[in-house]
Formats: sequence, C-alpha cells, structure tokens
Amino acid sequence: MQGTKFRMSTLKVLLVVIALAGAGSLVVTGTVSGAPDGSQGPQRPDDARIAKGFAISPVPLDLRGRDFRLVGLGSYLVNAGGGCNDCHTNPSYTAGHDPFAGQPAQVNTENYLAGGVEFGPFKSRNITPDKTSGLPADMTFEEFLHTLRTGEDHDKEHPLISPLLQVMPGPVYGQLEESDLRAIYAYLSSIPHAEPKP
Repeated sequence: MQGTKFRMSTLKVLLVVIALAGAGSLVVTGTVSGAPDGSQGPQRPDDARIAKGFAISPVPLDLRGRDFRLVGLGSYLVNAGGGCNDCHTNPSYTAGHDPFAGQPAQVNTENYLAGGVEFGPFKSRNITPDKTSGLPADMTFEEFLHTLRTGEDHDKEHPLISPLLQVMPGPVYGQLEESDLRAIYAYLSSIPHAEPKP
C-alpha cells in the first residue's frame, strides 16, 4: 500500500536479530509495531523495549557471543530511559542537531559515551569498552554493580575531594533492578570503543 511502512512483528525482528547475531556486528533499525496487520500478538514483557532499543542505538553493535535481549534492553535503558549520552558524550549532539536548541536530534557517534564532559573539577568517564580488556569503563560487572549501588568512585580519581562520585546520579541508577543493570552493562560491552574529543 502506498505511504505505509512495512511493519514486522516483534517476534520476526527478534528472529532476524538471532540469525544475524552470529554473523558479527549488527545494527537493527526501522519501525517495529506489532504484527504486519497492525494487531498486537502475544509478546514477552520486554519485547517492545528490546526492539525499540535496537532501533534507537546510535552506533553499530557487536552481538557476537552476547545475549541479544540484554543488549537491546540495555540500549533502551541507556538511550531512552537514561540520559547517559548527555553526560558521557562530548559534545552530546552533532553540530546543527542539538534538540535543546530546537534542532532535530543527531547523537555524536564519533565520541559516543567516551566521556570528557566537564562538571567543575570533575570530568565524565569514558564508559565505552576498553581497547585492551573489552570491559565498559574497564570494569567487571561486579565492579560496575558495586559502583552504581554504592556511589564509590571506581578509580578514586579525586580521593581528597570525596571517595564518592559527585556528579553521577548513582542514587537513582543504583535503584534499578540488577537485571536492568546487567542489561546496561551488556549494551555498554557491545558498543564500539570511542575516545573523548580532544
């Protein structure tokens, strides 16, 4: 039909993701909204958020050996539920595409989540996978969980000021379910390494 977009069921999208995940890096984009006829078929509780997470990830994802459901949900939590880009990407948006200036949004993918945003004496961390370890922010999941639950500064970069993170909204993110934090960690593990803008 003219003027209408082809809509795949969430199940079909997830099957495509499974099939393509073994082939290497993958980005899923497009419109996902129920079955092809527009009805809503049976879905698992997070299917819509997972599909949306793949659709809104601004960077390619490496799904090799990863739980695609966790990665998709993590993307949703990072890119739709949280404001991670606004503090961990410098600048957050490309020139002429800043939604806070009334422009159409376009995330700065070159420095996506690479840190470098200054908050007084503090600077946001690079939370992309480390080149050597492949771990987000060079932290194991247990360290990541501990940091978000306690607010303790993993690197203790400013021990004379405070052993606690001063800008990161840990008290808010620390309230998330552990399964949500695992999803965020899985997503951060699957994004490309990036460097802060010099």
